[in-house]
Amino acid sequence: MAVAIAVTRERREGETRCAVTPETVKKLIALGATVSVEAGTGLGSSLPDADYAEAGASVKPDLSAALAGADILLKVRGPTASEISALKPGAVVVCLLDAWRDKATLEALRGAGATAFAMEFVPRITRAQVMDVLSSQANLAGYRAVIEAAYAYGKGFPMMMTAAGTVAAAKTFVMGAGVAGLQAIATARRLGAVVTATDVRPAAKEQVESLGAKFVAVEDEEFKAAETAGGYAKAMSAEYQAKQAELTAAHIIKQDVVITTALIPGRPAPKLVTAAHVASMKPGSVIIDLAVEAGGNVEGSKPNEVVTTANGVKIVGWSNMPGRIAADASALYARNLVAFLGLMIKDGALAVDLEEEILKAAVVTHGGAVVHEGVRG
Repeated sequence: MAVAIAVTRERREGETRCAVTPETVKKLIALGATVSVEAGTGLGSSLPDADYAEAGASVKPDLSAALAGADILLKVRGPTASEISALKPGAVVVCLLDAWRDKATLEALRGAGATAFAMEFVPRITRAQVMDVLSSQANLAGYRAVIEAAYAYGKGFPMMMTAAGTVAAAKTFVMGAGVAGLQAIATARRLGAVVTATDVRPAAKEQVESLGAKFVAVEDEEFKAAETAGGYAKAMSAEYQAKQAELTAAHIIKQDVVITTALIPGRPAPKLVTAAHVASMKPGSVIIDLAVEAGGNVEGSKPNEVVTTANGVKIVGWSNMPGRIAADASALYARNLVAFLGLMIKDGALAVDLEEEILKAAVVTHGGAVVHEGVRG
């Protein structure tokens, strides 16, 4: 019997992405699965129900019908209580679970006996690159952050020489040079900005400079050891943070646009831009806080708000930046999921091997227990 995959509408506020596209419906069917899609699932990504039906999916009128008999539920965000209660015992759930913070959903999945996989835990190894949703979504977030900055900034980004005089290029400072930051640098450069960037990881310096930006950081001994084996940034000491803050303060006062992207897995986002930094910036300057959902890199940023400070600085805090470019975000996310499901659908049957390296790293709940060491307790 074919593996039954269900995809339901995203019910979390502000989520416009979807976990399957007509393109990936065909790929899932080729794996030996049937696909049921709740009506309206793709509308936020400009994907009508008719396109899903044409690709071979069965479009269902509501959540209950879509989930009936499903072996696997695919989501972008974690499922709601109503979705979890409709799952059959032992069903597989694959999504961005936000397992470190959303303990209520984690507990509900455990209680339902679901085998839940958090895509944010897919390891950063070569074999798993095609499944790396954090990178695919961060890449788009970095691009969109610059577009949002250009929209909010009351001047042009490139230098323009006209008969009426010269328009100066926007000075843009990107804080955090991971996937999102590097794409932000590249996009800002394409728009003609003068770009500088900082990161606590030594490897970032060469990457930043290869994109034509100038690297700004306190390059001491702690800086040289500030990266985990998995390629993530380590939390820095208070002493280093103070030195970096001093350097940042001197640099940020000259900037027109600041984009912050720094995240630490399992911990609140580090505060990189203080109220004093913001107060030192010129009226009309723009700050984009890509970490606002994790507590924010910028003092004074608020989720899903544009805050204009007393000195005229705009702090933009859109929580779901990839969702603001939903069609491409959904397409990439859905392809990531197809690659991931290829690990557990074999010859048209569900075969979940929790000793397989990638599945073992990503599984969070199984058999009525929380099995991921990083989120237990």
